[in-house]
Amino acid sequence: MSNVAQALAAARDTKALRIGRGALQEVAGLFAEQFPGRKAIVVADANTFRVAGAQVVERLNAAGVAQDEAFVFTDPDLYAEYSHVDRLLARLTATTAIPVAVGSGTINDLTKLSAHLSGRPYLCVATAASMDGYTAFGASITARGAKQTFHCPAPQACLADIDIIRQAPPAMTASGYADLFAKITAGADWLLADSLGEEPIDRQAWNIVQDGLHDALSNPDGVKNGDPAALTQLVEGLLLGGFAMQWLQSSRPASGAEHQFSHLWNMEHHLHNGKQTSHGFQVSIGTLAVTALYEQAMQTPMAQLDIAACCRAWPSQEEQDQQVRDMFAGTDFQQTALQETRAKYIDRAELAKQLQRLTDQWPTLRRALLQQLTPLSEARRRLALAGAPVSPEQIGLSPQRLRDTFVRAQCIRRRFTILDLALRTAMLHTWINRIIV
Repeated sequence: MSNVAQALAAARDTKALRIGRGALQEVAGLFAEQFPGRKAIVVADANTFRVAGAQVVERLNAAGVAQDEAFVFTDPDLYAEYSHVDRLLARLTATTAIPVAVGSGTINDLTKLSAHLSGRPYLCVATAASMDGYTAFGASITARGAKQTFHCPAPQACLADIDIIRQAPPAMTASGYADLFAKITAGADWLLADSLGEEPIDRQAWNIVQDGLHDALSNPDGVKNGDPAALTQLVEGLLLGGFAMQWLQSSRPASGAEHQFSHLWNMEHHLHNGKQTSHGFQVSIGTLAVTALYEQAMQTPMAQLDIAACCRAWPSQEEQDQQVRDMFAGTDFQQTALQETRAKYIDRAELAKQLQRLTDQWPTLRRALLQQLTPLSEARRRLALAGAPVSPEQIGLSPQRLRDTFVRAQCIRRRFTILDLALRTAMLHTWINRIIV
């Protein structure tokens, strides 16, 4: 059984999957198989309706599947913001039709949450290999100024036509490659959290993502040039990340510190040339930054760590709260930062125990991390070949902004990552100074 077939068998929500060239021809049969006797409503934006949505409508019509008029977002800069969920939800509550999301990240997340809130499943038709969220549990939506993951089921069925995905803008494909590459550093963060007793590795979820990951990333040139075999590997890798999140009901298998960088920039409303940078392009820079931080950690003699000094430098809960208030003063997500940092705070006695565990396990942990990680120079080379940005300036970030991100990003998620290790060992600023000169 293939990795994809095994992952589908383990999936909690997704019951059927079609991947391949010309797969769109199967959309009506897939819908009828999964939702017999139900009416459909295609959800798309203006671009995705032109690329594939109109064909979906035609194929459903030809197969005799009843449909409501398609819901097409016409906003020029549509993004996954809660007001758009409200708009789609209002339409869905006026019908019993099953949504058919035709698009990539934004359309899928908006439809996923709206379908859930209206009490029904949905079918997803992917139009680009741009991110891993198609088959993921949860929708990433901006609400009250903060990027949040709302709990909701993955699609009941998913279809990815490689011929359509080949037509997507190259930047979208490069974005997906970068999002898949991020599973390397996300895996390193999970190894770290497992070793230090923060969050145990779930072997099923780990294997779904990590088995075959390096193969799926092996042909960045082919990905950039639209080679069908390379794109199929990329799409499968991205879908596997989603299946792992379904299995665990968490984004931990596919998301680490590199995603915290991206989420922070979104929450700070960062724009480049007046536009929001794609998630994958943000994650590309985040992945390289986190890889650089890991390389500094690998060069640090952790077995000789001065645990007493680290504990003396560690703030009390009240001191940390004040640091966070000051750091995020004037933002619309100060309370989120306080909530997330409090959730993972440990006192000095617990810190001493954790750092002792770190020093005891460091030789074994270091070997596992080195085996997991791709060297920074190679990561930069592959991401550049795929067409992803490899310097902060390419997405409008100054060196100072990147420096600030290293410090601020750990505050917005309670997930334990290399950023937390750097803080708890009092090495964060030392490592940053070596990375950013």
